Amino acid sequence: MSRKNLTQGDVLTRLTQLTIPMIWGVFMVLSFFLADTIFIGLLGTKELAAISFTFPVVTGTASIAMGLGVGALSVISRTIGRGDMDDVRHYATHSLILALVIVIIFVVIGFATIDPLFLALGAAPTLLPMIHQYMEIWYGGMIFLVVPMVGNSIIRATGDSRIPSLIMTVAALSNVILDPLLIFGLGGFPRLELEGAAWASLISRAITFLASGYVLHYRLKLIDLSQTKPSQLLHSWKKILYIGLPTAGTNIIMPIAAGFITMIIAKYGSSAVAAFGVASRIEMFFLIPFVALSAGLGPFMGQNFGAKKYERLKEAIKLTTIFALGWGGLSTLILWFGGEIITQQINSAPEVVAYATLYMAIVPISYGAAGIIYSASAAFNALGNPLHATTLALGRTFFLSLPLAWFANKVWGVQGVFTAISLANLTIGVLAYLWITNKIKKQESIAS
Repeated sequence: MSRKNLTQGDVLTRLTQLTIPMIWGVFMVLSFFLADTIFIGLLGTKELAAISFTFPVVTGTASIAMGLGVGALSVISRTIGRGDMDDVRHYATHSLILALVIVIIFVVIGFATIDPLFLALGAAPTLLPMIHQYMEIWYGGMIFLVVPMVGNSIIRATGDSRIPSLIMTVAALSNVILDPLLIFGLGGFPRLELEGAAWASLISRAITFLASGYVLHYRLKLIDLSQTKPSQLLHSWKKILYIGLPTAGTNIIMPIAAGFITMIIAKYGSSAVAAFGVASRIEMFFLIPFVALSAGLGPFMGQNFGAKKYERLKEAIKLTTIFALGWGGLSTLILWFGGEIITQQINSAPEVVAYATLYMAIVPISYGAAGIIYSASAAFNALGNPLHATTLALGRTFFLSLPLAWFANKVWGVQGVFTAISLANLTIGVLAYLWITNKIKKQESIAS
């Protein structure tokens, strides 16, 4: 098995090597979804509405897959740190089998509940035929979404973030190329419209399935089917799901929170809602470095915790905090002075620009704290404390952000809602830093 030993070498260098490839990888994943939205939007409003109703299902499934991936990464990286290579192979294999079992369960449920589920989400009956066109293909190819996400997490656990980034890049580029060909019937391909978008995604994801499978089996030699008795599988699955289930729940919290904030803002009209959507999408790109850093921090913290290198853990938290505050400050300045111009490139309606500019004058102040939350959550998961990360997410959303937004909306309107989001980030960011540093100190004292 080829792996990078993250318990040796300069901490800053290791974190940089893990993070930079992931910045590009995360950017390409976002481009994947953006391309689908743009091309389907060209078909018409009904098609765009139909695909919009699929987003909660797709996002929810991806959250579960990410949770499984984080669980696998946490268990495997800590095992690598301890030097138990046989157990690493067992956990890697068992993680992939677990992903396959969950896919089978979700596919069966998914096919049986398309109509009632999407009607419950508010889809008009006239949209159901188009939703069926997309989701029947999507469910059929669900294995190509979930299994590679878990596989890429296993690869990252070994200290390699370049290959997962490359795999994500190939998938995104494939999707961008295939979307217009299959949706509009270009280049001699049949015009499949929404079915074409589904097939483009399926084929692109199938490439990631094959690529990650090849790396895991032939390059890293981590697939070993010799230890797959039910008792062995259940032992591994318990450890993986202990991390994976809370992480999946944490990932789902943010879309739920965004939905509630949208409901609060909706009373100010469609322009305010559109502005919140535009600002959120702009924000998404400024948060990419934090997402990438947290993805790279996981395997680093896991391996060093397994090896009991506590000084390296403390240095990593210090460096990620400095980066979060630095990038957060720079992002704030960019959006303070350029937010209006950036918004106008997306939507030039005066009310939309005004609301979006207000958002970007208030919320980015807390981006540094948000970055600390990302890093602390990744660290807690890697150390085997997923409920700590879940507590941070619950605290930020349901105990601070939403109650404050509801109250501030009554007193200060939209400006109060945006201020509440910022205050929640700042408060939990400070708590997250103090909690993770104290956790590492306690683990160090226990070990000594």
